[in-house]
Amino acid sequence: MSVVSSTSTYAPGLAATAPATTNFFVAAVILGLFVLSAALSAVRKDVTQGFDEVAHVSYVAQIQASGDAWPDLNALRLLDPHGFAFTGAASYLNHPPLFYDLLAVVGPKLEGRPQALLAHRLIDVAIAAAAFAALLGLALAARWPRFEFYAFAVPLACIPVLAPLAGAVNNDNLAFLGGAVATLGAWQLVAKPRSRGIWFCTALLGVIIASWAKLTGLLLTGPMVGAVIAYLLWRRRLRWILLVPAAVAFAVAAAPYLIYIAQYGSPTPQTPAQLALLADGARAAGWADLPRQPFAAYAVYFVAAFIADWMPALADRNAFQFAMLAIPAAAVLCALAGIALSLHRLRRGEETALDVVVIAGTLAIAATFAIHLGYSYGRHLATGWLMDAYPRYYLPLAAVVPLAGLSLLAAVTAPRWRAALLAFLIAGPALFRVLGAPLG
Repeated sequence: MSVVSSTSTYAPGLAATAPATTNFFVAAVILGLFVLSAALSAVRKDVTQGFDEVAHVSYVAQIQASGDAWPDLNALRLLDPHGFAFTGAASYLNHPPLFYDLLAVVGPKLEGRPQALLAHRLIDVAIAAAAFAALLGLALAARWPRFEFYAFAVPLACIPVLAPLAGAVNNDNLAFLGGAVATLGAWQLVAKPRSRGIWFCTALLGVIIASWAKLTGLLLTGPMVGAVIAYLLWRRRLRWILLVPAAVAFAVAAAPYLIYIAQYGSPTPQTPAQLALLADGARAAGWADLPRQPFAAYAVYFVAAFIADWMPALADRNAFQFAMLAIPAAAVLCALAGIALSLHRLRRGEETALDVVVIAGTLAIAATFAIHLGYSYGRHLATGWLMDAYPRYYLPLAAVVPLAGLSLLAAVTAPRWRAALLAFLIAGPALFRVLGAPLG
């Protein structure tokens, strides 16, 4: 019996026998555990530890204090992390202010009130929970059988940085929400032709939300949704007139960065504070005086650091924890195999919604990763900086990896191999989350 069927598609083998009630209950439990974990992190986390939270909180506080919804990035100041009074230190953030405007309006005043931080963190928990709920909604809409449902939901729940990030003030949470909404909309846009209008609007709304949070949100969700739209036009399943609202939505999504180009000459303004952060940080770490790496060597380092930082560690890893990095590396290899199979089905005209979303998401991730690598290498050449390989930037399209794993699973017909792959897709992320490394 062959291990891989070259002609199999995902939908026929995993058809509508899904235990919808059971999956809904499991989804509710997983979401509840995620919210509990994020809320506990929000209560316990030191504001100075990880995710640049002092800078993000300071951005919100400055908008509250000044009433300026679009502040000058060069005028941003940092709060003292203990008393939350403004200091003379300049902030290095260069993100659009829309996420911070939201918190400034919804959350309590922060300046001089450290106790108000918890309320703002809980708003972030709610944002991340809504994102996770959207992805679980995708899985419920797909009506996968129980273990395939687990193979999608468990890896997402076990993303090491997700719950701690959700319990912190950070615009990555809003980008995650936008990406989740865009992914759900894209999936349903392909899978549910009778309700295509609402899902078309949902996908575009997700792009706008993710883009207004940060530039990587635009770089990830824009090409992904754009590729899905192009596919539907190619297959004559979408009217060309819908390109008009799509173009308007993409223009709205890109608007903050067009404004920044007009204001600062770049969609990612290099403020004096950010340049100083890179130079001073590289000097303190001992990188500034080291020979600059050639691009090939830097690319290898960047990829290795990217995998290692899937589980951030404030302390040195031991040998066992380094060995555990084989789990996310193997998951990436499974995803790559699934991507290749999705491309094969597309060439044969046998693609499903799974294949379309996997391919579109992969194109967006690959393009963004290339830009990320090139941008980071430029900063390395300029300052010696070596800390840009952050996987959390890709949370907007976090669902693509488990979806690609399911694409591989769909082609595995031998029962033993199929059971082994399912076991890895479900248990591997959980083991890595528990044993990989402490978050600090």
